Amino acid sequence: MNEPIVARHWLAIAAPKAAPAIATTTVLALARIWNANGAEHSVGNAVLMTVLSAGAAAAGVVAGNSTGDSVLVGTAFAASGALAFAGVAGYADGMPLPLLLWSLATTGAYALAARYWRTDRRETVAHERDITDRREERAHIERIETLRATTQVEVARTGAAYAEHLAAALVHRAALPGFDPAVLERTGLPELPTTERKSA
Repeated sequence: MNEPIVARHWLAIAAPKAAPAIATTTVLALARIWNANGAEHSVGNAVLMTVLSAGAAAAGVVAGNSTGDSVLVGTAFAASGALAFAGVAGYADGMPLPLLLWSLATTGAYALAARYWRTDRRETVAHERDITDRREERAHIERIETLRATTQVEVARTGAAYAEHLAAALVHRAALPGFDPAVLERTGLPELPTTERKSA
């Protein structure tokens, strides 16, 4: 059984691994743009980002208590952290604090992503193992059925050859002088038509 080989592009393989760094770098860049456009030392903007961050965290807690959906909870807390990071990076006047927060956020994002990657890899390996087991079982069944069918064909072919040889021997014997078909019937062989009976 031949299956097509699907080769994934290197970008498709690298994109999930680069996503956490791309996300935190994008937030940092947008926060610094916001900083240059008036967010630096702006108390109102800092309060806004604090409220949004706290709201996202509260949504994560509520989602965890009510639905228990880990993806929804993770998304809410990730949004809360991104908003807090953007608020601090937008409010600060220098780059050291935003860069420190960026490195911490990137490390945390990779730590969380690694857990999901491990789970996904485990499920992929289990799925591939299950598919391999099913293929081997199917191939084993096909081999057994092929052997059985071949054996049946050989038995039928052997039986047909035996019947043909038996019929040829009986016809040859019937042509011999002094042949009595009644003797064959008494021994249990089926009655065979003879030339004399056909002519009679």
